[in-house]
Amino acid sequence: MNSNSNNDKLYTFEKSLELFSRATKIIPGGIYGHMSPTVSVPGAVPYYTVKAKGCRYTDPDGNEYIDYMCAYGPMILGYNNPVVDEAAANQREMANTTNHPAPVMVELAEYMVDLIPIADWVFFAKNGGDMTTYAILTARAHTNRKKIVTVKGGYHGVAPWCTSLGHGGITPEDHVNILQVEWNDLEGFEKLVKSHRGEIAGFISMPYHHITFADQVMPAPGYWSGIEKICREEGIVLILDDVRAGFRLNMGGSNEYFGFKPDLICFSKAMANGYPISACVGRKELMNAASKVFFTGSFWMSAVPMAAALATLKEMVRTDAITKINRMGTLLMNGLREIGERHGLEIITSGPPSIPYIRFADDPNLYLNQIFCSEVTRRGSFFHPHHNWFLSAAHEEEDINETLNHAEAAIKVVKERYKQGALCY
Repeated sequence: MNSNSNNDKLYTFEKSLELFSRATKIIPGGIYGHMSPTVSVPGAVPYYTVKAKGCRYTDPDGNEYIDYMCAYGPMILGYNNPVVDEAAANQREMANTTNHPAPVMVELAEYMVDLIPIADWVFFAKNGGDMTTYAILTARAHTNRKKIVTVKGGYHGVAPWCTSLGHGGITPEDHVNILQVEWNDLEGFEKLVKSHRGEIAGFISMPYHHITFADQVMPAPGYWSGIEKICREEGIVLILDDVRAGFRLNMGGSNEYFGFKPDLICFSKAMANGYPISACVGRKELMNAASKVFFTGSFWMSAVPMAAALATLKEMVRTDAITKINRMGTLLMNGLREIGERHGLEIITSGPPSIPYIRFADDPNLYLNQIFCSEVTRRGSFFHPHHNWFLSAAHEEEDINETLNHAEAAIKVVKERYKQGALCY
């Protein structure tokens, strides 16, 4: 296994590229969706994972990485966490997917209702996008209205209602009942509600603005309290898409971190430390409407992910995982900014420490970021140049320090390329 802590040898990806070449012949795009190499820096990052443990994983070429994407969010306690995997294995020995749900479904639902202040009921599925779609259907069933308000640039999955025009198969008709406002524009939301009074079923948003290719933006003072007030007055269902940030800011939902009360919250990603499950929780007033929505799937009742989720949430509470995750994220962000200052390149950080995003000042096309993240990755720490990162409870201070060594070496390359005007990878 290659472990490039000395920064003296750059990783190469021959076996990853060979696999990808084979994949393109039999799989659309080779690797599709958000993990496609085309959304990072093709040829400068690994394409496949062979094994993983803790906060590290290994690619087919034997290169080991300290992981700052955490499977794009699902890993929160560390890959192959023994507590979670034992709970999953014990359930698997009894039953997983059968004709009926297992008792652990009820146990998990009860635990989440006790854990999450706004939750009076829970509905389970597989992906975050399952739950955002279920939430808007529930809002429509509850209000007998059609229209849904979303924030421009917000990501809620890949269903046609929330996928922008220009992507294959999406038509204008898919968006007929979707209205949009700018993030943090409380006045704009109020005007939109007035112009469609009595027509809006729900407002769905992430807890703060975390989009790709841009800084993360926190809610302005009074934003969420104002949104909540308007929704209550107008009978609009307030839906929190907490798929990405859920359980990294507050165990009761990111709304507890920001101080507001939605009607529905959608969870997934970190909920089961990598096992496939998602959930929508809601207030009792919406339970009748929720029960009338027909929404199901072949594997939605599988018991192993539910056992994993129950173990993950309990272990996070027991170990106060969020405090550690934020501490590790703060060490990383502070260290990166200091490295930038020493080398005369300003690194801008945004978002909570547990879910940070970085970029260089005076880098409008993110070329410097692409060079930097690629050079760090080729030394042994996986950074993404366009997407927010994720920290986990498996990251230790020594991992952060090793990564900062990788970053120190990488930024020297960035500075040299900047001087030469070679601002592309």
